[in-house]
Amino acid sequence: MDLNTIYIKNMVCPRCIEVVNNISNELNIDIKDIKLGKLESYSEINEDLKLKLGVLLKQRGFEILEDNNKQIVEQIKSLIITQIHHSKASLSTNFSEYIATTLHHKYTSLSRLFSSLEGTTIERYILKQKVEHVKELLFYKEYTLSEIAYQMNYSSVAHLSSQFKKETGMSPSQFKKIKEPKHKPLDSI
Repeated sequence: MDLNTIYIKNMVCPRCIEVVNNISNELNIDIKDIKLGKLESYSEINEDLKLKLGVLLKQRGFEILEDNNKQIVEQIKSLIITQIHHSKASLSTNFSEYIATTLHHKYTSLSRLFSSLEGTTIERYILKQKVEHVKELLFYKEYTLSEIAYQMNYSSVAHLSSQFKKETGMSPSQFKKIKEPKHKPLDSI
């Protein structure tokens, strides 16, 4: 593993980046870049510093990933989460091509690896992330279902509703009537 790159599990939002940034500053790590699931440093992160970093990360619900396969799976998750939850721009391609191109691996091998470590397919993981984001959008009532379907790249409201009902057991309109709907934390999906 590159001594200047640390892969971190459970980074799912911009606040997570802020927390890792604060920990890195506390340890005087010379940060090159922090993205979901990844910390890059200009300076070497030796074993002692990595141990201290690991302890502080663990206290905040994160984990350093040493295994190369787990690092790749975390990168796949980060790409999906970033695209679905934090990106305003739509993909110009499908997820499989986006993931394969970004990670410079064949999608079939990435898909097999993901399934073997996560016990679910990448497609299923994408669907679960989309449904969680739709729940959030419905809860805050800022958009109509048509606007959400368009924003989430669904071919139709009916398609979104069908997937939503299959995943949650209720229609989007039933979900909107719940006063305190349960959201799953993104790192538990």
